[in-house]
Amino acid sequence: MRFHLILVLKHCFLDSFLKTLFVCFQVLFSGTEVPVHLLVIAFSLIEAEEIMTSVKEQEATRRLMVFLQEWDSTHKVARSQILDNFIKSNDSKTEPELELEFSQGASLFLARLAAWLRMTYLLPWSTCLSKLLGSVGIFLSAASGHRYLIEFLEIRGVLILLEILGLNYQKEEDKRESVKLLQLIADAGRKYKELICESYRVQSLAKFLATSNSAEAQEDTQILLDSLGHSNPKYQNQVYKGLIAVLPCASPGQQLALQTLRVMQDVVGEAPTAVVEPVLGVLRSTHLQVQHEAIQLLKVLMAHQVRPALLESLVALLTPSWRKELTFCSETAEDPATLGLKEPKLVYTQQAAAAKIVGILARESAEVAEELIQMKVVHGLMVAVGNLDHVVSQRYASISLEYFVHTFPFMEECVKKALGDILFQHFMDSPETWYTKMDPLQAEVLASTIIDIPRAMARIQSTEGVCRAAGAIVTEITGEESSLGSR
Repeated sequence: MRFHLILVLKHCFLDSFLKTLFVCFQVLFSGTEVPVHLLVIAFSLIEAEEIMTSVKEQEATRRLMVFLQEWDSTHKVARSQILDNFIKSNDSKTEPELELEFSQGASLFLARLAAWLRMTYLLPWSTCLSKLLGSVGIFLSAASGHRYLIEFLEIRGVLILLEILGLNYQKEEDKRESVKLLQLIADAGRKYKELICESYRVQSLAKFLATSNSAEAQEDTQILLDSLGHSNPKYQNQVYKGLIAVLPCASPGQQLALQTLRVMQDVVGEAPTAVVEPVLGVLRSTHLQVQHEAIQLLKVLMAHQVRPALLESLVALLTPSWRKELTFCSETAEDPATLGLKEPKLVYTQQAAAAKIVGILARESAEVAEELIQMKVVHGLMVAVGNLDHVVSQRYASISLEYFVHTFPFMEECVKKALGDILFQHFMDSPETWYTKMDPLQAEVLASTIIDIPRAMARIQSTEGVCRAAGAIVTEITGEESSLGSR
């Protein structure tokens, strides 16, 4: 039994040794005197353990000093190798594990990393920047390593990372690593998000999202901007405006910016009128994913005060200046070498998208459909149907026009008078293909036909519901149709 006691004493920690010794002695020798030779053995073990611990600590400290001296005295090639080994062997380690690795001196190595970062990040020929940032990331991502974050911020770490994003000569890989470190900082809490956003620094992130050629870097930047836009009331509007600034840039960043704007909309509240032109400008994109995200954002914006401005602008896109924008250059058309190579201008794509969207929005809300009718959307759709130079515009406009004709009964006679009996029958039979039977003269008639809808008519419900008005409204509709016919 005494042998087992000695083993217990030998393996206990020094800071709890005396307590353990006292408990063991109480158990084994309760009521009797503790043998002197056992006490001698116990205290000898304590002294031996202290000596061994001291030796281990001295050896660990020596290894740390050798490592730091090697870092201080070596050239960048050797430092690159040191960084490779550090990243490989310390990935996902916690703060206690890092301190154990560096004998409670991990901050000394972090300070050297930060100093080298400050000296080299502006140099065009810096070859280890990505590894250097990755090594800093080991410290910032360490669990329970908040003090590492504070130490990095004290050397203006946030400003350095944002400046890296604006350096044209730095590689995409380096900039992506900077974004990852900024994300780690933002994850630390609200005050750190505010630190990143101070002095309009969000513009650096928005610009990188718009100009980056790396899909992975763009996704990381989107995640960061989304993070900065939430739980950050002081700067969330700045993030929102930064995302709007990305929309005019024809890049994959448009899609990511639209996604983030849609998610942020409920957080921001009312949308500013400044969002109208950039969002509708995105409709010129030929990428279906971008147009899809624009449609989703427009659906969300229909619940806000900016809705009338958006609807009016959408209707206006259906009737652009034909002579100035929708016609091809005559010299191009006359050149035989260019025949068959003509492509629709971006305004065609925008017109087609607008024709598609008004139909989608009208189907989702009868109130929106009524507003669109008052804004003369039917005339705009007929103009788009008459665009013989762009079949996509014709198709989407025809599908949307069919919805208005079927949903609002008074529209049928109006459209029939504009199209004529034969063409209207083709339209009713096959709304997705009837426009292929249209000749240039008919297209010109469509573009020039004005359908003026009284407000009372526009507020008649769809054929699936009940009319809001009775015989008086029917009489008014008949009279209006007659006047249209006389014109």
